Formats: sequence, C-alpha cells, structure tokens
Amino acid sequence: MRLTTLGDLLLDVVVHADDSLALGDDTVASTRALPGGQAANVAAWAASLGADARFVGKRGDDLAGRLVGEALRALGVDVCGPVTGGTGIVVSLTAGGERTMASDRGSAMHLQPAELEPSWFDCDVLHLSGYAIATEPTASAAVTAATFARDFGATVSVDISAASLVDDAYRGRLATIAPDLVFATELERDAVGELGARWAVKRGANGVTVDGKDWPPAAGEIVDPTGAGDAFAAGFFVGGIESGLAAAAACCARLGAMP
Repeated sequence: MRLTTLGDLLLDVVVHADDSLALGDDTVASTRALPGGQAANVAAWAASLGADARFVGKRGDDLAGRLVGEALRALGVDVCGPVTGGTGIVVSLTAGGERTMASDRGSAMHLQPAELEPSWFDCDVLHLSGYAIATEPTASAAVTAATFARDFGATVSVDISAASLVDDAYRGRLATIAPDLVFATELERDAVGELGARWAVKRGANGVTVDGKDWPPAAGEIVDPTGAGDAFAAGFFVGGIESGLAAAAACCARLGAMP
C-alpha cells in the first residue's frame, strides 16, 4: 500500500504532568521534543504498519527542520518538499487529564503549487491535512496535489483537523478537492455540513463511526492522546477500521504523536 500525505512536519514539544499546573510555581513533568505535524504523523504510523509512506511539505532550513526531517526518515518515511524558512513548533501540554496546545506552524503553511513534483503523488492514497487547505498558498498546493494523485488513480482523503478552520472558503476548497474519504470529529463534521464523501467520525473515548456503524475504542492505557486520530487514519488505510483503532490505542499509550 502506497500512501502520500501532504501538510506539516513540525517539532512537537510534549509536556505531561500528572497533576494540574501550579500557576506561578514549578510543576514536575515529563517533557520530550519529538517530530510531529498531522500529515507527518499519519505517514510515520503508516510506515510502522508496513506501508510505503511519503510525506510532502515545507519545513525550515534550521536545526529543528534538520532534526524532524532526519527523525521522520528514520521511521521509514520518504520526506519530500522544499526546505526554507523556519520550522513550526507545537507545544502540547497535558496536565490533570486536560490537554492544551500552542501552535506555530512556521514555513509549513507556505508551500506553493509550483514546488510540487507530480511523481510524489504516484500513490494509492493521498491524505491531506485540513491545516493545509485552511489558508493560501498551501490550499492551492493541496488542490494541485489532489489533481496529480487522481491522475495516478489514487483515492484522496482529508482530515478536517479543527472545526475552527472551517469557513466558507474552506468549504469551497474542500468541494474542489472532492475527497473520497473524510476524517472528522462530530463537531468538525457538523461545521463542514453536507459533502459527497465517505465519513470516518472520531468520537474520542466513544470510538469511531464509519459508514453509520459505531465501533468502540481498543482497550489500552491513556498516557497522551496527541496524534491518536492520525494513528487511526494510518491504520485505517493499511488494515481497516480495527487496525486503525489498535494504532490509536498504541499511540495513546505513549508520549508523542509518532510510533
């Protein structure tokens, strides 16, 4: 199975504290700096499950960019796209069972259509991050990528990513891409509205709904839910719904969004 993802490759700073933060004071926590970004996460999990995975996106020509690029390659992913500007950094803070994220996506949001090579999209599935279609010029790059992928006979999927991204422009770009499959939370699905696509609705602790059927989550310890939806998407592509749920559970049982 050949998967190409388009979106962001970022440096994730993951902070996990068992108790609530002591504001104005010190809180003991586990902290790691790891490669992340929705599209990169899906590619990494797919590679770990045996797929031929490629990531396409723009990252910075800085230390963070070199680190995350090397780390993603070490996980078996072919990393493609221009290297310029500054690499985005996302801080994911989990404390007292609640998660907060602070995001700086850096040069990832400045990928141009002219920077794409058609051969990168010779795949079975192209998976687009919703962040990539939220603003220009990455939105136009995503539309171009979908055209290239369909020329090779690929299926195109989109993860909505965040309900707050969805406005009329986003809906218009989504309609132009015309994805075959959409991953979304219930809130994201409601924000998008009617769309002629297959839906995989992520419901957190309640599992997923696919083709109108509810599936419970796979059992497992929850250490850090960051990237669980990306792991589910990768497993879904490689082995179906149950494989996706197992990958999501494996992701939740560890710190960080990649295998």
